[in-house]
Amino acid sequence: MTPRPPLSAYIRTRNEARMIADVVRAAHSVADEVVVIDSGSTDDTAALAQAAGARVVSREWLGSGRQKRFAEDQCRHDFLLDLDADEVLSPALAAEIRGLFAKGEPAFGIYRTPVAIAPPIGKPWVGFGGVVRHKLYDRRVVRAPDHDLWDQFDIPAGVAVGALKAPIFHHAFADAAHLVMKLNRNSTTRANALAPKPLPILALRIFFGLPFYVAKRYVLDGLFRGGVYGFAFSVMSGFGRWMRDVKMYERRLKERGLGERAK
Repeated sequence: MTPRPPLSAYIRTRNEARMIADVVRAAHSVADEVVVIDSGSTDDTAALAQAAGARVVSREWLGSGRQKRFAEDQCRHDFLLDLDADEVLSPALAAEIRGLFAKGEPAFGIYRTPVAIAPPIGKPWVGFGGVVRHKLYDRRVVRAPDHDLWDQFDIPAGVAVGALKAPIFHHAFADAAHLVMKLNRNSTTRANALAPKPLPILALRIFFGLPFYVAKRYVLDGLFRGGVYGFAFSVMSGFGRWMRDVKMYERRLKERGLGERAK
């Protein structure tokens, strides 16, 4: 058997039994080590991850960026692969990464990585609707941000970035109900953490923003290529973005009300 590259994959989890075994097995197809940082799962996440070959480390939630920094410190190798608990490496990407290590360390310290949505019905949406992240990197070059909310690092000045072509498959939701639940939770987190816009701007967004948010996903992000399901996803995704504005508006009203009562 060909030795795996000196690469550590890390995954943050909490109640992620749905996909964790598949994520760990796919990561192990290329990574010498897979580390799962679990923050209090009450389902079978830890047991499934361990059975699939991961080393599981328990750590209470420190915040999005800080949990990644803790994960980085638990890894044996300097080159790291950052995976969410619903992101499965495609076989093509695993082969591409192995090729980077074929003659020693990769040429770049950071690599752009396409992340394609894998809907619960049909084929993954490769080439549209997804995002580009920097999932493969050298922790000697960059670290995850020391932040409660943000977990995506900025590229250091002067650092060249390589590009991977094959995607990670993001199994973001099990069905429409699961997606709406996640969007509701995420919009609450963002609305509470971000500095809210002035009330008039938020009001305008509430009146007029929803069709623009949907159109961005459907047209600009290419989800029209996903057929009926792509349209449904665009509407739900746009609604989740709109809910952030509504929740920020509520927050500003509550803060103003508290301020007026304190006078």
